[in-house]
Amino acid sequence: MSIENLRNALPEYAKDQKLNLGSLTRSTELNEQQLWGTLVASAAATRNATVISEITDEAKEHLSEEAIDAAFGAATVMAMNNVAYRAKNWLGDDYAQVKFGLRMNIISKPGADKVDFELWSLAVSSINGCEHCAVAHANEVREGGLTKEQVWEAVKVASVVQAVAQTITIEDAR
Repeated sequence: MSIENLRNALPEYAKDQKLNLGSLTRSTELNEQQLWGTLVASAAATRNATVISEITDEAKEHLSEEAIDAAFGAATVMAMNNVAYRAKNWLGDDYAQVKFGLRMNIISKPGADKVDFELWSLAVSSINGCEHCAVAHANEVREGGLTKEQVWEAVKVASVVQAVAQTITIEDAR
């Protein structure tokens, strides 16, 4: 099992993440597609090849190929949007009305349930540190019927996947 491979690779100083990863993969707040899509999108956002590979390998038991591609799509479009929206915010009011001018067709046709895609985008935006996008996607999923507990569960998954990736990167460098 690939999540188990990640857990086994974590050293003692990351025991909390080992425990968190185990409990979050048994989440009852999110349905199977929401959970595994959040794991895949978050893994992609970490940019850690080991984490991406291990989580995606196990996700294939839980998600369709289309859902996996949609999760990767959420990670890639948010990689672009999170940078651009943060920069617009930093640049100030003079840029508020500037045409965005970047393609993001996947948001309207993600290849998976729209609410799930928005949830995955929220997780990625949380990892990437884009307040504007995280708030916008949280609002979208709440309007789509998800609870604040489900929103928070996705953020917790993203935070733990990021911590696991950082630990794996540290260990690879030692």
